[in-house]
Amino acid sequence: MAFLWFFSKSPRNLRPFCSLLAVGILVAASACSRQDSQAAKDRSSSRTEFPVTVSKAVQNDVPVQIKAIGKVQAYSTVVVKAQVAGELLSVHFKEGQDVKKGDLLFTIDPRPFEAQLKQAQANLAKDRALLVNARKQLERYSAVVKKGFVSQEQYDTVFANVSALEATVKADEAAVENAKLSLRYCYIHSPIDGCMGELKVDAGNVVKEKDEEKPLVTINQTSPVYVTFAVPEQHLTEIRKRMAEEKIDVYASVYGNEDSPARGTLTFLDNTVDFTTGTIQLKARFENKDKALWPGQFSNVSLTLGRQKDAVLIPFESIQAGQQGQYVFVLKPDSTVEYRLVSLGRTVQDQIIITKGIHPGETVVTDGQFRLANGSRVKVVEQGNNSDVPDSD
Repeated sequence: MAFLWFFSKSPRNLRPFCSLLAVGILVAASACSRQDSQAAKDRSSSRTEFPVTVSKAVQNDVPVQIKAIGKVQAYSTVVVKAQVAGELLSVHFKEGQDVKKGDLLFTIDPRPFEAQLKQAQANLAKDRALLVNARKQLERYSAVVKKGFVSQEQYDTVFANVSALEATVKADEAAVENAKLSLRYCYIHSPIDGCMGELKVDAGNVVKEKDEEKPLVTINQTSPVYVTFAVPEQHLTEIRKRMAEEKIDVYASVYGNEDSPARGTLTFLDNTVDFTTGTIQLKARFENKDKALWPGQFSNVSLTLGRQKDAVLIPFESIQAGQQGQYVFVLKPDSTVEYRLVSLGRTVQDQIIITKGIHPGETVVTDGQFRLANGSRVKVVEQGNNSDVPDSD
């Protein structure tokens, strides 16, 4: 009543009050409108489906492998040098040619060495004749020395002459063998099966004996070959155990041939660990009949130590990094995703082993994660295939 009385008695106060009332109504209406708009946005967001690619987690046995970078080495390397000095008459191969053990490679002028051989043979023949005569003389002196027809001194002189000629003949025989050997060195043959390298001296040049600065050529044996590599020392115990039990397979591939790695066998384990790097040197032998591995090349090496049973694998691209650690988005039956922290194992080609957080058969998002949050609704546009698990064979 007082309120009505106030307005009836004070009509001038009604206008400001109505203005304030109108402003309040507008403010309240605007707030309600914003709340309705936000609610509509939330409902719209909950209905948004983000396109994703997914793949299932699989369980399988996978090889336990150690990967390293190796270097291909020739099975054997021979640096060919001249054993005698002389003019290089001819070269019997082409650079890069494959040769067999015993193939003729070079010919050095043999004429001086043929002459030396003839001279040594002549000296040998002369001294052998003198020795025959001296022995006959010694026989005659031996028959008469006891009768006093010759003195003991004369007999001793003849005996010493025979001993000296015997020594001379032995020296002549050695000289003949040395001359034959020098003559044989004029014809240089390949000591191994291998591939010829760059020719360092052309025919017509005079070569030196055992020239360290300028060898004739280098031969590398390329079948088989070795691949050397280093692995962390923590694998040493397992490697030694496996080597004692059986042969350990090693796979090596070079650039351009990654899909067809060569298969070899571990043959060498160094006798010490490099304390500066904490690694140990290993060497594997490869038959290399197709010449896929070439000396000096770097190669990707994998050493198989066994198999891990019932490993859970998912594609590597499904792993995301967050503040709490590594995580994945797992697809639920209602087409929403769940944020899931995971513990990672080692990688197996393009997959990764999950040690905790994912069960076999669960579906994980492999592409489109950057727009997702826990509970986001998704639409699967592609189902990946995660059934191919690499094998050690």
